[in-house]
Amino acid sequence: MRSHLTLLLMLLGLSLRAGDFQTPYPMIANVQSRTTTDLCGTWDAIVDQYDNGFYNYRMKRNPDGNTFFADRHYYDDRTQLIEYDFNCSDKLRVPGDWNTQREKLYYYEGSIWYRKLFDFDPAPGRRYFVRFGAVNYEGIVGLNGSVIGRHIGGFTPFNFEVTDMLVKGENSLIVKVNNNRHVDAVPTINCDWWNYGGITREVEILDLPETFIRDYCVRLSDDGRSIEGWVQLDGSAAAGSKVSVSIPELSFKAGVTAGSDGKAHFSLKARPERWCPENPKLYDVRIESAQDSVSDRIGFKTISTSGTKILLNGKEIFCKGISIHEEQFGTLSGRAWSLEHARELLGAAKELGCNFVRLAHYPHNENMTRLADEMGIMVWSEVPVYWTISWTNPDTYANARNQVEEMVTRDRNRASIVVWSVANETPRSPQRLDFLRRLIDTVRGLDPTRLVSAAMEIDQKAPDQITVNDDLAAYTDILSFNEYIGWYDGNVDKCRRCRWSFPVEKPVFISELGGGCKYGMHGRPDERFTEEYMVELYKAQTEMLERIPGLAGTTPWILKDFRSPRRQLMGVQDDFNRKGLLSEKGEKKDAFYVLRDWYNSK
Repeated sequence: MRSHLTLLLMLLGLSLRAGDFQTPYPMIANVQSRTTTDLCGTWDAIVDQYDNGFYNYRMKRNPDGNTFFADRHYYDDRTQLIEYDFNCSDKLRVPGDWNTQREKLYYYEGSIWYRKLFDFDPAPGRRYFVRFGAVNYEGIVGLNGSVIGRHIGGFTPFNFEVTDMLVKGENSLIVKVNNNRHVDAVPTINCDWWNYGGITREVEILDLPETFIRDYCVRLSDDGRSIEGWVQLDGSAAAGSKVSVSIPELSFKAGVTAGSDGKAHFSLKARPERWCPENPKLYDVRIESAQDSVSDRIGFKTISTSGTKILLNGKEIFCKGISIHEEQFGTLSGRAWSLEHARELLGAAKELGCNFVRLAHYPHNENMTRLADEMGIMVWSEVPVYWTISWTNPDTYANARNQVEEMVTRDRNRASIVVWSVANETPRSPQRLDFLRRLIDTVRGLDPTRLVSAAMEIDQKAPDQITVNDDLAAYTDILSFNEYIGWYDGNVDKCRRCRWSFPVEKPVFISELGGGCKYGMHGRPDERFTEEYMVELYKAQTEMLERIPGLAGTTPWILKDFRSPRRQLMGVQDDFNRKGLLSEKGEKKDAFYVLRDWYNSK
């Protein structure tokens, strides 16, 4: 059975294909509430630095039967010229990055082929989708000898329908993963974090009815008097289907009918208890249609601004935050992906006294946002439009827009999300302004209920007079920016001299500040990379923060030391950015306590 979206597009004379590849099916929300077959674990893997498994020697794409997707085996028939065999290949864990699984892949950038053999028994009348939590950076997916399609972008989920491709018995799922950096990519060639390659989040087969609940939005109305939203059905019986949304604890039940597009809108009076860091109240929500049902835990809140204040549920709140990279604690410090990893990272943020985290510089795994809901931690979520992007390239913009859409679609029902961010430290130009303004419009079109911003950069009107003169500030809800006074900009004494003023009346949010040290390295307070220098810097920074007009929050850089190929000082950095308040192993640096004490005083 072909997907109904495919059939519709065929009738309209359109195609799901981008170039030679099918694009992913529209994202299916809340896979945690679905019937799934888990494909995580050990996969067969072949390193293919020159892409021999896909292209010929003139870099022309081979027919599927001559690529590694064919899954042929030299040791089964040695009369044929076959120069690969997954049956005798090395192994890699999924989820996981390849860089920290094998020493010889530590610096590797290129292609690796993954294969998973699994038994399956498709049932008639059901629809099946293969779903990836994330693949960095390009994933080309094949099943049982045929290419399904391609996804670009390393930090958002995607799924393909495989209803007609699964067979009873053994199936062969193959993914060509490539993490090469490109000047027109998002992020681009140069960034300050490790380019972890691999299938870095969960893989599963979704088992769904013929007409299923593909997506939904359940939220508090602007006036706080109703719960409203919509449900999107997918399938031949979607139009005209009955849908119900119920919240038993509130005696809330809305029954609506889907329109011709399969979408059903609802609104009903209700006064839910508001979600907030002190009381992260979540409600059990159930959505049902004739053939399908899903359950979720959703909190209800409002987030807005008034002058220089950020208002949560109409009350001023100071965002005591920290920035986090998606990297595990421990000696290996590979890509984080599990619920346990999320508990360690967010637990450390809570111990620091935080009620807010900036998940930099890309959408983190869904365990982070769902656990933040439960723990009462507000979240800034971001796409990797980072530093210097190809601002005039339409394909680059389409890539960035798609990552925004996938980020918002996945997490629009998470109470913890309060800020969607579209960029970090981007150089000013008319082209950049147009690019980011359009991304902001996209975010607001998808979700008008959260704040939208970007991490901007500071300006100096005079040596010690600091401001932000960025035209982008006219389009953001908060004036958020990064500053490294005392580290990249002068020394600690400059923090004590600086005076701040701003040309707009918006909440001021410092999205990065700080400096680095190696845990346990000691010296004079004026010696860089020592615990003593970092302590003096954080003391001076927190004193300076008290003088900044309109300050509504901050997320210092960063919770823990993380890998970066830009950090090359041997004996100190050793491929780690050392600005963490914790070491890569989770050891607390002395500056941790300086920031914790300041947050406890707020």
